Amino acid sequence: MNFRLYDSATRQLTDFVPLVPGKVSIYHCGLTVQSAPHLGHIRKEVVFDVLRRWLTFSGHEVTIVANVTDIDDKILAKSAEAGVEWWAHAYHYENELHAAYRSLGCLPPTYEPRATGHIPEMVELIAELIEKGHAYPAPDESGDVYFDVKSWPAYGSLSHQKADDMEAAEDSDPRGKRDPRDFALWKGWKPGEPETASWPSPWGRGRPGWHIECSAMAGKYLGDAFDIHGGGLDLRFPHHENELAQSTAAGRPFAKYWMHNAWVTMAGEKMSKSLGNTAQVTEVTKQYNPRAVRFFLLAPHYRSMIEFSPADEQSRGSLVEAEKAIERIDSFLERAQDFPVESIEAADPMSLIGADFAAAMNEDLGTPKAVAILFDRITQGNKAIAAKDVDAVREHLAAVRMMLEVFGLDPDSPEWAHLASDGGSNLEPVVDSLVQNLLAQRAEARANKDWAAADAIRDMLAATGLKITDTPEGATWSLEGKN
Repeated sequence: MNFRLYDSATRQLTDFVPLVPGKVSIYHCGLTVQSAPHLGHIRKEVVFDVLRRWLTFSGHEVTIVANVTDIDDKILAKSAEAGVEWWAHAYHYENELHAAYRSLGCLPPTYEPRATGHIPEMVELIAELIEKGHAYPAPDESGDVYFDVKSWPAYGSLSHQKADDMEAAEDSDPRGKRDPRDFALWKGWKPGEPETASWPSPWGRGRPGWHIECSAMAGKYLGDAFDIHGGGLDLRFPHHENELAQSTAAGRPFAKYWMHNAWVTMAGEKMSKSLGNTAQVTEVTKQYNPRAVRFFLLAPHYRSMIEFSPADEQSRGSLVEAEKAIERIDSFLERAQDFPVESIEAADPMSLIGADFAAAMNEDLGTPKAVAILFDRITQGNKAIAAKDVDAVREHLAAVRMMLEVFGLDPDSPEWAHLASDGGSNLEPVVDSLVQNLLAQRAEARANKDWAAADAIRDMLAATGLKITDTPEGATWSLEGKN
């Protein structure tokens, strides 16, 4: 296989050569579970799911690790605002993250480590960096530990910046730092913070910094060197830059290749929780076929921006077109169902899928061209059906099925069983509209301190089998027994 990818570190297309022949190791940064995931988060999951599927189809054994950051400053702040324990807050949104993965047909990672489960590995790595002269405890007895950026001349190589040209982040705390660009490896516990959100260390009780988590977890499960590290473009700096610096400074080669997908934007800006311009996956998949949402995210090239604004007619039109694409796929599958492919499936899969499709996918995961080839195959298949050319229909159907499996769009795959469980009907948008109206009435009653009316609405919804959860963003509903 001659797979080429755009390596963010070298900024050029390069031949992908696994460290171990026949095996591919991938680490991509998961979500900080502070609130519900939006399309910008899930685009990364879809991109790496397609990458994993293609490499597997091409004959590789793929190990993919994606972490969950379940402790950080934002989780502590948002859980305090909501009046719940930080760990309960994080677990609630971790479940929402998993539900979002499943709703878009993403395969679960080989392993999904949590930051809170790997404190010893982080402490060990920090101690190693201190010993090598690349980190230091803050002299103010705060318990903080920082990476010494000036001690590592290669800092900035991933994002192609010079350290001397960098400025400290606006929200950076300069307390105890030798240089404002130094970043936290360990954050000492402070009065007023939950004691459960701290762990013992040689520098006092505290919790890990964001960047050290991924270095420690990637190293534990994939070794000192692995094939691909990826994530959204916004993670390249400072998160991935800092990961690379601290890992290589500790003597670990770390990632051989770096992949970064572009953003999903709203009104030209990166979809962001902090800006409030998000489209939660659970909301979008109530309005549109989840397979169409996945198609919407994978059809453009992963390094190109995708614009999505719920209030924008063009954005809505793109999702409507995605639904039409799914309808066209399903129409062909239904028409071709009388032409079984069992006799063909024993043939070489790569030969059946076609050299043009393979070439598109091998050129930096070229999904736009590969999608065009898929629909060309469907067109040919429909013509073969009209001509009653059984052998041709079988060949095109086998190829289409394989392409759909690579894209994660085959409606008969186990990942989409949840869509068929209701017999194909989808009353959720109607139910959601009714429930949202009642939740608005409940919110108004709570604002007026009419607790009896608010509780009556909650109890009425609970009696119908709905679970109401109050979050900092407002009340949400789900079916009892489901995440």
